Amino acid sequence: MTLLAIDQLHASLGGKPVLHGLSLAVQEGEFVGLIGPNGAGKSTLLRAALGLIPSTGKIAIAGKDAAFMPAKERARHLAYLPQEREIGWPVSVEMLVSLGRAPHRPAFAGLDAADTAKIEEAMRRMEVDAFRHRPATDLSGGEKARVLIARALAQDAPLLLADEPTAGLDPSHQITLMRLFAALASEGRGVVASLHDLGLAARWCTRLVLIDKGRIVADGAPRAVLTAARLRSVYGVEAYLGETQGGMLVMPLDVAG
Repeated sequence: MTLLAIDQLHASLGGKPVLHGLSLAVQEGEFVGLIGPNGAGKSTLLRAALGLIPSTGKIAIAGKDAAFMPAKERARHLAYLPQEREIGWPVSVEMLVSLGRAPHRPAFAGLDAADTAKIEEAMRRMEVDAFRHRPATDLSGGEKARVLIARALAQDAPLLLADEPTAGLDPSHQITLMRLFAALASEGRGVVASLHDLGLAARWCTRLVLIDKGRIVADGAPRAVLTAARLRSVYGVEAYLGETQGGMLVMPLDVAG
């Protein structure tokens, strides 16, 4: 099933065109990594797909025109982890994670057993259940990131869009998160994540979409997308490309001369 279909997407920020006719589709079971240099349009693509910024083109979510989809219905299909990690209220970790269940509940309704199970599973998967009663505002940056990821997981949507989800996480939790995203895809969901770490993207994603200057320049399996020539032309770096038992190894070495 096609979870998200984008056709000829154009978007501008501050009057400056950022996306120039991007088209892509995300299927069940895919873990798609959006990669590209700073300013390429990765975050803008995610925000436009969610309807958070104006855009032109066609966006379909689970086969339905997103332009006519109510916000609550959209939230049942798409979970979003924004790049910003700010938490504005000193609510408990458990309360913050429970907000992920809002799209599934009538206004002001309490949580049922199914909601509680999803919340517990999300906290366990992100290893935040041990400090469930602490105010979320008192946490470290990495802990806040994990709590916000848990909130997105509790939403239990078929498709998760994550903007730089590994930012602020230590290496152990970066790998844990990427393994989790890969597991979600293997369960039949879809995950789209913007990533700067090419090594993590190459090892864990089933598909990479390379964006440069608001256009898709490559789309396919990691080994097909991450070539030395492309890394040189798009990122301006020389890189070591190799193989390990766990998959492809990508290591930028120097700025291209």
